[in-house]
Amino acid sequence: MNANSDIMSAYMDKIIELFTEIKSEPPERLQSVAKLLAGHIAEDKLIYLYGPGGHSNMNATEVFFRAGGLMHISAILDEGTMISNGALRSMAIERTPGYGKIVIADNNLKEGDILIIANAYGINTACIDAAQEAKARGVTTIAVTSVGHAQATPSGHIARHPSQLNLYEVCDYYLDSKVKPGDAALEIDGIEPKMGSTSTFANAFLLNSLMMTTAAYLGEMGVQAPVWRSGNAPGGDEWNNQFIQRFKGRVRWL
Repeated sequence: MNANSDIMSAYMDKIIELFTEIKSEPPERLQSVAKLLAGHIAEDKLIYLYGPGGHSNMNATEVFFRAGGLMHISAILDEGTMISNGALRSMAIERTPGYGKIVIADNNLKEGDILIIANAYGINTACIDAAQEAKARGVTTIAVTSVGHAQATPSGHIARHPSQLNLYEVCDYYLDSKVKPGDAALEIDGIEPKMGSTSTFANAFLLNSLMMTTAAYLGEMGVQAPVWRSGNAPGGDEWNNQFIQRFKGRVRWL
């Protein structure tokens, strides 16, 4: 595409195409995960969410302490792989064997807990180690990741876990974000390689759809699970303050 093309429209079309692919998955897959989360929340238990690796950290914050988000989400906001501490450092940490295990241990996940690991590519050492450690502790694990991207990444690639396993293979459940190899979507004339990332959109769409479906099952169960309102909207603080003490001290990064 060149500068005179409607790049914004083309990018939008790619994102809509991706959303359509995600929606084409059998609905039972997302519904089964949502029912699992709903049963957990109905018992007033937390759902842990970890996004190990670079921009995947945004997945943890997407549905944590967010307007319209469930208050039972406890994000694991570990500093190691966050870009705010250095992008190259983040990439090195996500490839460091054993780091993901330390994060799970540091957050004291235990038997009976539920952990969502949201990582677009699902191959890095931190996310695989985290999933394996969580499962060893009796934690139920859910991957939000791209099956196709993982399968297209060759064995022996430097970014891969030493076992060469994929996140969707390690976890008990997975939701497929359908992100394509390389992530970026558009070819721009005179520019190499492609531009316009897609993974943030895909993961946000999947995670928010999962939260809302979970809430719908809770409603069918007669459970009024608390949902955050925007503190920037009238009445938001008053609404949220009803529930703060219920979660403060339980949700580590609240």
